[in-house]
Amino acid sequence: MKRLDFLHDAFHEMDHRVRLRWGIGIALILLLAIIWSTVSGAISGLSRKRTAREAELTELMLLKQRYLNLKKESERLANRLAAVKADDSPGRVMEEAGFKGKPVQIRPMKGEERGGLQEDLAEVKIDGLTANELVNLLHRLEKGTKPVILKKLQVKTRFDDPAKLDATLTVALIKTVTSEKR
Repeated sequence: MKRLDFLHDAFHEMDHRVRLRWGIGIALILLLAIIWSTVSGAISGLSRKRTAREAELTELMLLKQRYLNLKKESERLANRLAAVKADDSPGRVMEEAGFKGKPVQIRPMKGEERGGLQEDLAEVKIDGLTANELVNLLHRLEKGTKPVILKKLQVKTRFDDPAKLDATLTVALIKTVTSEKR
């Protein structure tokens, strides 16, 4: 309490101009504090906004990459569909996959039509394959020039030679439906 009285007495003993200068100085310090807090709040708000925008940009870059990958895959599928001729069949595709000398049985099945695309189905039985040959066949079917879908695969080992396999595949060749067939 004594200090407060001391400051009060010292303030009243000052000249009028000195008191005015002290008041203006304190007012300027308060004004600077208000301006500083306002600017600091604006800077922190902009910082939060920048962080949010950087996160959005990161997400947009991921979406852009995903879009480009899907577009590339779509173009690849469109090119594969364009490579299919009207007289192509799953049996011909299997012959193109290159299994000469192996006993192959191809039995056509009824396919279905969906959204302008026709599925030509065939059941293919291949006897006496090694596991490596089967994997190579599946890879050639999946990555080949024609749009082929493997619907079903059944693999059995042989009793006479366990290293050999008998495979039964249900293969679908995807074709576009021409306007004449519709």
